[in-house]
Amino acid sequence: MPIPDLETAYNHCQRLARRHYENFPVASFALPKALRRPVAVIYAFARTADDFADEGDLTTDERLQRLDDYRSKLTACARGAPATDPVFVALGDVLLRHALPVQLFHDLLTAFTMDVTTTRYATFDDVLHYCRHSANPVGRLLLHLYGHDSEINLRQSDAVCTALQLINFWQDLGQDYDENNRIYVPLEDIERFGVNEEQFAKKITGRALRNLMDVQIQRARELMESGAPLGRRLPGRLGFELRLTIETALSILTALQRNSHDAFARPRLTKRDWLRGIWRAV
Repeated sequence: MPIPDLETAYNHCQRLARRHYENFPVASFALPKALRRPVAVIYAFARTADDFADEGDLTTDERLQRLDDYRSKLTACARGAPATDPVFVALGDVLLRHALPVQLFHDLLTAFTMDVTTTRYATFDDVLHYCRHSANPVGRLLLHLYGHDSEINLRQSDAVCTALQLINFWQDLGQDYDENNRIYVPLEDIERFGVNEEQFAKKITGRALRNLMDVQIQRARELMESGAPLGRRLPGRLGFELRLTIETALSILTALQRNSHDAFARPRLTKRDWLRGIWRAV
């Protein structure tokens, strides 16, 4: 396979990012021009590996093999070995230019592997372990790119990213169960509140399940609020975008609580919610 030149590799990653930016934690308008290409490369790496875990009709063994292949390519890329995959051609340049911690990319691959092998989580600590690999690396990589990777910034970024991941779980209870047979609510909590898996399968929201989800929603809110000072500390567009993300996330949590009669309904933010979020972010 011919080795793509660097410009072609970057363009490939940017095309992937433009097609899916709505799923990326930081919108493109918030990025300084100099960082748009490295962020697109990070996204392309994550998006491609995530597709191995979730998309198509691959068997479990085939998914794991593709992720192992990506892990080997990442290790080779970090050592400066030439690559033929455009994602790794561009990633090699990004790693060299910005001195990003390679372990954060390995962490993402660990999370994608867990997507293939794990559909239930026994404890909340187990869920947090998943979030540390699936969500937190993205926030940390962005802080490294911006040069704002102080210990307190990284810690508060972890809190925000973990909360965002939890919110994504709680608003997609039905979809995760139907499409991937996954339940991210800790099994110990499901048992403690007297909920059973049939309620997830049949989308039955009773008092016990409402109480169960109130606890999960509160956990996400506390994490988000503990990380919120980061949005006020970061400068310029990045700070504004993070503050808007935090305000929107808090509104989603409030909407989830309003949906207490149907925990499986995806919450919808009102125009007032959006205006309030923008005002508070400004």
